[in-house]
Amino acid sequence: MQLGCLPLLFKRSYGVFQVEAIARKGRFQMECRYLTVCLLLAVSVWMPIEAASQPTSSPTPPRTPWGDPDLQGIWNNATLTPLQRPDEMVDLEFLSEEQVANIEQQTVGRNARLLTAPAQRTQAGGNVGAYNNFWMERGTTVVPSRRTSLIVDPPDGKLPPLTPEADRRLNSMESRRIADMRGGRSPVDSWEALDLGDRCLWYRGIPSFPTGYNNNYHIVQTSQFVAILQEHIHDVRFIPLDGRPHVSGTIRQYGGDSRGRWEGDTLVVETTNFNDKAFIRNFNGQLSEALRVVERFSWVDADTLGYEFTVDDSQTWTAAWSGSLPMARVSGPMFEYACHEGNYGLMNMLAGSRAAEREGSTGKFLIPGSIQ
Repeated sequence: MQLGCLPLLFKRSYGVFQVEAIARKGRFQMECRYLTVCLLLAVSVWMPIEAASQPTSSPTPPRTPWGDPDLQGIWNNATLTPLQRPDEMVDLEFLSEEQVANIEQQTVGRNARLLTAPAQRTQAGGNVGAYNNFWMERGTTVVPSRRTSLIVDPPDGKLPPLTPEADRRLNSMESRRIADMRGGRSPVDSWEALDLGDRCLWYRGIPSFPTGYNNNYHIVQTSQFVAILQEHIHDVRFIPLDGRPHVSGTIRQYGGDSRGRWEGDTLVVETTNFNDKAFIRNFNGQLSEALRVVERFSWVDADTLGYEFTVDDSQTWTAAWSGSLPMARVSGPMFEYACHEGNYGLMNMLAGSRAAEREGSTGKFLIPGSIQ
């Protein structure tokens, strides 16, 4: 468990009654200012479903002093909608209103049950686990369209098939060896064998999909740049708008090289020049340098930012794939994600691996759960 993640002192997706219950039981000694922020954010989550699905529309987006659409603010992309359509919904493109209500109510009920569940004592040996559900903020609603997946193309809501080259790459002996180390099934050779999230270097990737917590993005604009700060491991993307070309193909970066332009009221961002550590969801360091991502940001209304994306990596998938993930405005504030300062998980995984080697362990090896 990475204690450095714990400056997130409240849970944005819990209701008011849950926050009050925590305060009554004295589980956490929160300052009044944290409770105030939590209560304000909780109100926005617990508004009626009808109101949340019918935001007040604006005919045109607000403008910056220099005339561009104003997309600035803090936005959250947490959602219950999965990236790929579940197998049991193979022929179901959209959920009914009744299905949405059931899914969202079940989530709220589960959060409430886990909040009051009795503590379980950790035992030595095996996987000691990580945070409990209090620290998670996976969202409590599906996307406004009620689509059964974030992926909209291919029409089946699934990732395209892997290319033969990618299949060999992902199923090679070396890839399986690294996967076993990262999954806690074998001792870890070195910190370099662990993924960039475990090492507090890079986590979300582009496009950025929601995870268990810290699903917030702060957008700031000037006439020449757009900056996007993500709360998770606090990376900042600087996106030039002045028409400059991409950097040389010999320069490769974790987050690639982004260039933006306005097409009407839509901000279009093209990102290339990813290095061999590029990360998209579960494809962690398993993509190719051919990766190209196009994102489209657009104003929907005062509380909603439209976000669409297309991913093209001809050396990984047999076709490009696209999706949609609207983002909701939140009042914030965003907190520092102090990852390295409390990254005890990384140290313990390495220490546990060395201890297992000294003991000559040959049985099933389990390291503590991932710090992320």
